[in-house]
Amino acid sequence: MNYLDATQEAGKNFVQRGIEGPVVMLNLLRFRKVADYTDFPSLDPGEAISGKDAYQLYMKHTLPFLQEAGGEVVFYGKGGSFLIGPEAEQWDLVLLVRHQSTAAFLAFATNEGYLAIAGHRKAALSDSRLLPIEENRQ
Repeated sequence: MNYLDATQEAGKNFVQRGIEGPVVMLNLLRFRKVADYTDFPSLDPGEAISGKDAYQLYMKHTLPFLQEAGGEVVFYGKGGSFLIGPEAEQWDLVLLVRHQSTAAFLAFATNEGYLAIAGHRKAALSDSRLLPIEENRQ
């Protein structure tokens, strides 16, 4: 099973966690060999591109919306195989994105301008994971 979108139940559970303060989103991303713009013809670059290149388009267009919402990319790096975890599972890219709050993340994720370009992400990815991380304040 592949995961590209949050379910309604997962979104509800995220909000109900009641995270106070910043939330960091751990993104594990696996690219398609060739981006699939079938569901997003208005975003199609007009020639076949890799999933990695489509994700670069996504990031280019997403950063202004992220920054407008007070968010920032704190880590962007090449993935690979787990040292501890399923041996067959590999991720192409790992991102850590800090948002000021759950509300700020939700404002970013529902921004109409962002939603208009978010198809680059779906065209780029074959699978993903998104884990909200709450700072431990002990």
